[in-house]
Amino acid sequence: MADQAVDQEVREYELVYIIQPEMDESGILSLNERVAQVIGDHSGEVLTTEMWGRRTLAYPIKKRFEGHYVMQRFTMLPDGTAEIERFLRLNEDVIRYLMFRRSE
Repeated sequence: MADQAVDQEVREYELVYIIQPEMDESGILSLNERVAQVIGDHSGEVLTTEMWGRRTLAYPIKKRFEGHYVMQRFTMLPDGTAEIERFLRLNEDVIRYLMFRRSE
């Protein structure tokens, strides 16, 4: 029983994702809103969103050499992280993403 209570604690996460370089600013903002909506749908709250801008990748990913970087910090229950990863994995505009739980 105690393990279930620990699993349902709200945790803080950090998510960095790279968006296709061809995407315009309105498309990037729209994608950020959809990510925030997925977080909100799972009882989460976006704390900060940082637009790092268009940067050169360290190595080519999907034949692209640049991408728009976005970093979001948010809190949510652990069971919602799978849905965020699923959304990002299936979205064609997202080249790569990394999500991790922030240590306390």
